[in-house]
Amino acid sequence: MLYGAMKISVGAGLKLAFRPWVEGLEHVPSEGPAILASNHLSFSDSFFLPVVLDRKVTFIAKSEYFTSPGVKGKLTAAFFKGVGQLPVDRSGTRGAGEAAVRSGIAVIERGELFGIYPEGTRSPDGRLYRGRPGGLARVALATGAPVLPVAMIDTEKIQPPGKVMPKLMRPGIRIGAPLDFSRYQGMEGDRFILRSVTDEVMYAIMKLSGQEYVDTYASVVKKAMEEEAKRKKAEAKEASPD
Repeated sequence: MLYGAMKISVGAGLKLAFRPWVEGLEHVPSEGPAILASNHLSFSDSFFLPVVLDRKVTFIAKSEYFTSPGVKGKLTAAFFKGVGQLPVDRSGTRGAGEAAVRSGIAVIERGELFGIYPEGTRSPDGRLYRGRPGGLARVALATGAPVLPVAMIDTEKIQPPGKVMPKLMRPGIRIGAPLDFSRYQGMEGDRFILRSVTDEVMYAIMKLSGQEYVDTYASVVKKAMEEEAKRKKAEAKEASPD
């Protein structure tokens, strides 16, 4: 009931203000389980994809979205709770991965849509990064659910990092034909199979999005960028007169 209320109130406002366009809605089943595997450009991805779907989609969301302080934090937490998103504590990598898999399987077993970002974090520069082989592939192989590749288009331009007010522009969503991995079902313990499944999904996302692909994890690049920023800040401080 709360999801429906949020869909009508928040969803209608987003549609009216941003007018997102969508291609490939015919690939989303009208009933039964499916996995939506999307690129991740912006915080707003988890807002715009559910808006264009008639069915509820449950995403894994980092726990910080539910615990951030201030008015914005409370509004964010209320939204994510209202649309049924599942918080996962990412402080322990292995624990977070197991929690994501369990949650995804539970969603699929209920016959619902499960959304996941294989990159594991937002792209730091708009490029598409290597998918992590844990959650997506394991849920797909454990359940046999079809995987729909999804490409979010231009969502990173709506509210770039550091910007408070969003830019009114039309984001896009492309949903590809379902990928069938039933040939690998029951092999979710084989890391080479998990890697193969993940790479196939990422290739499909790349074709839909047109993004440049980088065969490195986004989290590694983000960490390197943060370290470089710290280094430059330290050098600037040392160079400044007392």
